[in-house]
Amino acid sequence: QVQLVESGGGLVQAGGSLTLSCAASGRTVSTYTMGWFRQAPGKEREFVATFSRSSDNMYYADSVKGRFAISKDNAKNTAYLQMNSLKPEDTAMYYCAARDRSTVWFRSATQYNYWGQGTQVTVSS
Repeated sequence: QVQLVESGGGLVQAGGSLTLSCAASGRTVSTYTMGWFRQAPGKEREFVATFSRSSDNMYYADSVKGRFAISKDNAKNTAYLQMNSLKPEDTAMYYCAARDRSTVWFRSATQYNYWGQGTQVTVSS
């Protein structure tokens, strides 16, 4: 079992930056792969970013590529999402997730076994 706790959300003006954190506990971080999703009101949960199983590669949604960066600190069992050049359309609840398996379907929320409670990001224009 893996427990995930997000933090770092808030209100920011367009063009600003935020860094989200996801603290994991319950299992060694090397036994699963972490990622980020987001969900805006009235919309489906969508993929934002994740690592490959070996963590050698990072994958991003086209909408955030070049602006967001995923990283992690294995010693702290924590993943991060650095968000730059934020836009009003980035406003959403952001969720940290973890999956047990390597999969080509990593953009699908159904592939993730564990979820945090979410942290709200609001970008004002």
